[in-house]
Amino acid sequence: MPVFEYAPAPESRAIANLKDHYKPFVDGEFVDGSGEPLKTINPATEEVLAEVGTASKSDVDTAVKAARKAYNGAWSKMPGTERAKYLFRIARLIQERSRELAVLESLDNGKPIKESRDSDIPTAAAHFFYHAGWADKLEYAGYGANPRPLGVAGQIIPWNFPLLMLAWKIAPALATGNTVVLKPAETTPLTALVFAEICQQAELPPGVVNILPGAGDIGASIVEHAGIDKIAFTGSTEVGKAIQRQVAGTPKKLTLELGGKAANIVFEDAPLDQAIEGIVNGIFFNQGHVCCAGSRLLVQESIAEEVLEKLRYRVSTLRVGDPLDKNTDVGAINSAEQLAKIRGLVESGDAEGAQRWTSPCPVPERGFFFAPTVFANVHQSMRIAREEIFGPVLSVLTFRTPDEAVAKANNTPYGLSAGIWTEKGSRILWMANQLRAGVVWANTFNRFDPAAPFGGYQESGFGREGGRTGLEAYLSV
Repeated sequence: MPVFEYAPAPESRAIANLKDHYKPFVDGEFVDGSGEPLKTINPATEEVLAEVGTASKSDVDTAVKAARKAYNGAWSKMPGTERAKYLFRIARLIQERSRELAVLESLDNGKPIKESRDSDIPTAAAHFFYHAGWADKLEYAGYGANPRPLGVAGQIIPWNFPLLMLAWKIAPALATGNTVVLKPAETTPLTALVFAEICQQAELPPGVVNILPGAGDIGASIVEHAGIDKIAFTGSTEVGKAIQRQVAGTPKKLTLELGGKAANIVFEDAPLDQAIEGIVNGIFFNQGHVCCAGSRLLVQESIAEEVLEKLRYRVSTLRVGDPLDKNTDVGAINSAEQLAKIRGLVESGDAEGAQRWTSPCPVPERGFFFAPTVFANVHQSMRIAREEIFGPVLSVLTFRTPDEAVAKANNTPYGLSAGIWTEKGSRILWMANQLRAGVVWANTFNRFDPAAPFGGYQESGFGREGGRTGLEAYLSV
């Protein structure tokens, strides 16, 4: 049987319109930040993409004052129909510049271009379209006759979905009449700063959106600033706990979307070929850099060997390499620091006796890459079953009964998501009711919609983003 080789199909880097230097965005203008400039790196090549000006504590104060002025001015008093027009413009501009944004995202983040192009950027636009539709309907959202915006929202986003996380945060804030001071992740600031250009194109009033690149100290300055009314954070559980301690005792509202260790549960009656695709998508999408990744696979004992055999074959066909190649399935790990963390946890799996299988796919010599890895014979006490790896590493455990599956799935301090694979609708409903997870997928995984609320329990955070429920985080009700 002939073996078909994939010829490279690279997207043009020139489409990204990459600049040598980017600046913070404050009060409707790009300004010279007074922080130390940082160099953002292409994780696939380790080359410097651009120099980015960063903010200082004084810049945070300036941005908060600009946001407050915009809020007290026309923005919070503007009819919802008028605010909606700005969100619709932003959504359309994201669509118009989608190819540019997709290439830039893949360069800065390391994710495959087909994911940036087909998932991240379209969903970011969809969030602005969706929330634009709510802007003039807030009185009918179930929050009383006169729901009011909170004021200035401080938002801190991670590096795994840079533009999409920005859209999750900014779209509902603007739709409800708030203004924003946002800090993108230190390693992936570029699409956020191009989004600032889009705000200018949409003629968004100055100060409504402010974007401050920088490290963790800038995020801390936003959290502690007395002029901030609401904090929205997506990131690690450790940082989320620190933010919660900082905000405790203040009038600031807080939502946290933190880590996860999701269970993807496959019963013996599941459609196995479909389930295999869901398992692969659940853990290897975006290199496993997903808070809700299905990083713990729970397989019914009677089909465990068959599932592992099918899974290893399917994973061996994944192509690891250049994120700009349209044939790439698994791109680059976002940073050297994250790669070191993944390697450390994988070594712990070896040391604790799990059976490691690594895809034989070729891996580029340069850049931050890690081959897809599957661990079998995993026990619940192992670090790879307990800690969030945030990489392309799957831990496989087995179960005999539905009750055992529930017990193992819930044996985690996290509670962000879960997946169920079975042909029995009654079992799906029973399992979903038993699982402590904010989102439960049935016979699919990693499906998102702006109209569906997303969020977690326990150490995965609290509050919801998306849907009617997500509006409440930005309203005084």
